[in-house]
Amino acid sequence: MSDFFLQALTEVGSPAVMGLIILGVLFGIVGGSIPGFTVTMAILVVFPFTFAMDPVSGVSLMVGVFVGGYSGGIVSGVMLGIPGTPSSITTVYDGYPMAQRGEPGRALGIGVMASFLGTLISVAVLVFFGPLIASFSMNFRPWEITALIVFALTLVAGLSNGALLKGLLAAAIGLLITTVGYDRNSNLRFDFDLPALSSGFEMLPVMIGVFAFSQLLGNIEKMRDEGTNGKSVDTNVTIPYRLIMKDMAGQKLNTLRSSLIGSLIGALPGTGGTVANFVSYDQAKKFSRRPEEFGKGTPSGIVASEASNSAVAGGAFVPTLALGIPGDLPMAIMMGVLILHGITPGPMMFEQNPVLVGAIYASLLIGAIAMVLCNLLLVRWFAKISLIPQQILVPVVLMLCAIGAYALNNNVFDIWVLFIFGVIGYLLWKAGVPLTPLILGVVLGNNLERQLFRALELDPNWLTFLTRPLSALFLALAVASVVFSLYQDRKVKRLQQATPSP
Repeated sequence: MSDFFLQALTEVGSPAVMGLIILGVLFGIVGGSIPGFTVTMAILVVFPFTFAMDPVSGVSLMVGVFVGGYSGGIVSGVMLGIPGTPSSITTVYDGYPMAQRGEPGRALGIGVMASFLGTLISVAVLVFFGPLIASFSMNFRPWEITALIVFALTLVAGLSNGALLKGLLAAAIGLLITTVGYDRNSNLRFDFDLPALSSGFEMLPVMIGVFAFSQLLGNIEKMRDEGTNGKSVDTNVTIPYRLIMKDMAGQKLNTLRSSLIGSLIGALPGTGGTVANFVSYDQAKKFSRRPEEFGKGTPSGIVASEASNSAVAGGAFVPTLALGIPGDLPMAIMMGVLILHGITPGPMMFEQNPVLVGAIYASLLIGAIAMVLCNLLLVRWFAKISLIPQQILVPVVLMLCAIGAYALNNNVFDIWVLFIFGVIGYLLWKAGVPLTPLILGVVLGNNLERQLFRALELDPNWLTFLTRPLSALFLALAVASVVFSLYQDRKVKRLQQATPSP
């Protein structure tokens, strides 16, 4: 392991790649700092710029955006009381009150240090568990891989906030999108006599359209409903380094616990930083000797929130690299980067592309260091950036999305694909249909079809899926996740009916 890691460190340590990581971190922080922009949006905007890069450079840039984005949400959360990303919601609970009593620099400094330590701990989890899981999954045959993908899709659909059927519908739509074009036997499907559809839909325009374009349409709607009045804040922030070191010295256990929670939750498909955020905050409050201080500006709340959502970064890479199953939406896009460069994430990646795996480890570490330096040195500028009005942000991002879709194949049809799927994504969002299962279906659809056909070619008997222990286990877990989600949905509805309306 040390040999390929040293080789990877040599490549990542070159001035060009180091510069890309720092640029990625800066853009990620900027994206996370702007309310409504989100980490996923930042990654989608940067995605097209990786086309002309080699795999190490492209992935390093994306990792930088990933690390910076998860830490950037603290800026607007502390300064404006508005989380820059959904994974920074609980940061507002204590960061904003601390800033309101005249300590914004302390709140930002605690959050940045917690993010740094959370990222480091999650990298350790990735380095230790990634190869172990990959080694174990080397024994997976087409039956096990098919069942695992089905389990991942049902798990993500089941975590769709009380909308199981809508989540399953979204996953089915995502899988249906991947069936357009030629199949394995060169049969043309769903082309509607349009030559442009014979090769199917490109993953990038679909993902940008479904998520980024639809979210920007939602932002335009919010601007119309809420008006354009913004907040004015004092961006003259001073970081009290000694006080922050003293605060962090008393948060060792909280930092470790929250980072491990973030890493674990990040490794579960479809969860991500938002879930880790709330779980770790809840646990920190339960283990605290002074739980009554939470929500009033305690360092413990900021540490729990920021350490956990940054630890998601390393944890989410575990299933993505070891199994080829994205841990969350940004990881699905990261997986798209690898696929576009001809690299298939999964157990064989650790044997066939060990240098690239090592480059991801190194990029996470370098990105964490760059994130701390950039946040602490440029915090005043990030605070000002968080005040950019949506009227300026939305058209600029729309233009970048269109350019990115066109740059893939220099094909105007891809811009139409982006626009059409953007409208579809917006309508689904308005109907309460979660978009994450749809995008996961798009990312995993081709592999699911390939593995299913391969399994049936080897043995046409469908019962083989039930007679092989691991595939039967994954299918049982898929059924269990659906049943549990139905139970949870009914429980929530009963509680709502039992609660008297005001």
